[in-house]
Amino acid sequence: MMNYLDVINFWFSEKSEKHWFNSTPEIDAEIKKKFEGAWQSACTGELDAWQETAEGALALIIILDQFPLNMFRAQVKSFETEKKAIEVALRAITSGFDKQLRNHKLRFLLMPLTHSENLKDQELSFKLCKKYALRGQLASMMSLRFVKHHRNLIKEFGRFPHRNAILGRESTLEEIEYLASDRAFKG
Repeated sequence: MMNYLDVINFWFSEKSEKHWFNSTPEIDAEIKKKFEGAWQSACTGELDAWQETAEGALALIIILDQFPLNMFRAQVKSFETEKKAIEVALRAITSGFDKQLRNHKLRFLLMPLTHSENLKDQELSFKLCKKYALRGQLASMMSLRFVKHHRNLIKEFGRFPHRNAILGRESTLEEIEYLASDRAFKG
């Protein structure tokens, strides 16, 4: 069985870091080959014990939140474990694990809240990212702008318009105009 450190070591490697927000079909295939079994185990709760430590919770979040976006790019399945990732993130915050992590690790611990289409989660994500950026635990103010942008989309549309086609949702006229604009976030 996979250890949570396998996930941490892979995701926070120099090779992976280059592709966090700019993946390739090759990287997506590599993640699927290495981690689809772990994702399936996470779906069934087999890895829930990882939530007992900060890095274990972080690894579980990466499996539930980040890896599906790579493994199942542009498919409904890429969002299948989003709810569970949010639950793990909220439990990690309640356990104080957010106070134990810094920079990229902290950012990915909070990422499910940023991916949520729930405004309450978005507000918490923005509040925590702002707090940790001001304390120096989250070095990049770029992260704060990214989080604010996501929160503002949920405030404006109540959901992420770029997901509509994947999830089979009908876009409103406002969403169509937004998606055709220069300010559109494509995913």
